[in-house]
Amino acid sequence: MGLNRVVATGVGIVTALGSGWRTNADGFRLGKTAFRPVTVFDVSRHCAKTAAEVDLPEIFPATRLTPKRFRRMGRASKMLLLAAHEALAQAGWQADGDWPIILGTTSGEMTLGENFLRQAVESPRRKRDQPSRIAHYQVQQQGLDLCDAFGFAGAVTTISNACASGANAIGHAFERVRRGQDERIIAGGYDALCQLTFAGFDSLHALSVTHCRPFDAHRDGLSLGEGAAVFTLERLDGAKERGAEIFGEIIGYGATTDTHHLTQPHPEGSAAVAAMQAACAEARVLPEQIDYVNAHGTATPHNDAAEAAAINRWAGAHAGKTHVSSTKAGIGHLLGGAGAVEGAICLMALREQFLPPETTLETVDPAVRFQIVQKPMERKIKTALSNSFGFGGANASLVFRRWE
Repeated sequence: MGLNRVVATGVGIVTALGSGWRTNADGFRLGKTAFRPVTVFDVSRHCAKTAAEVDLPEIFPATRLTPKRFRRMGRASKMLLLAAHEALAQAGWQADGDWPIILGTTSGEMTLGENFLRQAVESPRRKRDQPSRIAHYQVQQQGLDLCDAFGFAGAVTTISNACASGANAIGHAFERVRRGQDERIIAGGYDALCQLTFAGFDSLHALSVTHCRPFDAHRDGLSLGEGAAVFTLERLDGAKERGAEIFGEIIGYGATTDTHHLTQPHPEGSAAVAAMQAACAEARVLPEQIDYVNAHGTATPHNDAAEAAAINRWAGAHAGKTHVSSTKAGIGHLLGGAGAVEGAICLMALREQFLPPETTLETVDPAVRFQIVQKPMERKIKTALSNSFGFGGANASLVFRRWE
């Protein structure tokens, strides 16, 4: 049996730039930034004060969830719901099959857990809202909420693999459809800002106290963001048979593990190179055939140095002609949601023929041998590669192709 071609017939996205494909595509095309002082929790005792917060709408699209159940959902679930609604509407999928759901996240609904703990400490006898917080805090609940919201009943899989989670979810779904294990899959990634994560990165002095500048010689740390992206993935023949609109094709996926250090990548980026090579090998493309690389690019000293070394090695003699940018410069690091959102950005770039710029970059790190996109650029591109390299050495790369 041959392998199936896998296409995205729906791509929903929510970031601090806004909700929906159009708003985000316009923002990434221009290199807009969306950082502002944090308002969702108190940061007065932290060194860093800003993040890329999402403005949730006052009115959400109608689903099968009851108003009571919707009110019990946290910010992460609501972002995921918005992204899924857009993707499913684009794809035109009806609730007529048990389509699996594969999601990537690191924090899930951590804010509900924080609220539970806060109330338990401050008012231990007060039980109001506590049971629902326990129920919706559990990471599988966000996938179950999607099933109930849209009428699907497939298996729910959650991947929590640090910053590679969203890319792993897309890659795992791609492999299942490619090998004929499923005809269609809903896949994506999401994470919301939460105090535990913010305080953790701040205590490590990993957060920028100026502004996010991936691959800048004077970068001083990452900036956090929040958001979600959801893909409806299906076999090409099925999509064409029903006349579906195709947003792009996934053609390669590579995943590796770096055992060098708990939080620091190997300085030469060995496992990162292997992930990129594996994705390109499956896609049957050479580095010089990749028109754009969406880098993991967190703007931390160790990550960017290792990724720069990895891209240099992977691209080889073609490095000087390889166009690269990190869109975290505009929307921050979405942790478990980053890989899915950045995959969606690659499809936007391919479909609308532009390169997303880093407008915050000031002085390019001397270690960089590739071309950093620093200003809005219209360009004919056919293939793009997205990198997601997480804490603990979880590495994932995805290759996307323009649908013509």
